[in-house]
Amino acid sequence: MKKFEKLTSAIVPLNIENIDTDQIIPARFLKATTREGFGENLFRDWRYNGDHTVKPDFVLNDPAYTGRILVAGKNFGCGSSREHAAWAIQDAGFDVVISSFFADIFKGNALNNGLLPIQVSDDFLSAIFTAVSKDHTAKLAVDLEKQTVIIADTGEEADFEINAYKKSCLINGYDDIDFILAQKHLIEEFEQAK
Repeated sequence: MKKFEKLTSAIVPLNIENIDTDQIIPARFLKATTREGFGENLFRDWRYNGDHTVKPDFVLNDPAYTGRILVAGKNFGCGSSREHAAWAIQDAGFDVVISSFFADIFKGNALNNGLLPIQVSDDFLSAIFTAVSKDHTAKLAVDLEKQTVIIADTGEEADFEINAYKKSCLINGYDDIDFILAQKHLIEEFEQAK
């Protein structure tokens, strides 16, 4: 996984609540077993018409909105468990998803795959949507070490919680196996102390 420490980026706003994993990546696209290629089908049924033409009014199809931070409404990632949802979001170029609530399984899958889910208050989420509605180039600054998100234009700031182990993995670019391998010297010291 790539290392994550700080990110300042424009926002892609998806102000819809209760986005489930089947909306994120429809089940008919889950046949692949590698992570590549899922981004083109992210929010497939919202992005494309039945004849595969682009829906210009959907935010991911609007060239005015770019960035590596997806900001979504409350209860993001609900529904069935599928790691592919995190893969699709990452493959589409996002490093962070912000919402005021995440389904636990989605949150775990995101963290396990190097995608940072940041849960903020309803009020702060509303402030982000307000900032991007006033200026589609509005930026957020995410600092994982400090566990803060700042709306660049207004200076409004929010703290976020993250599991200390997953924080360490993201900062170091480790998956679970990499983390264990990085502890090899401690394991060897323990074995020699017996």
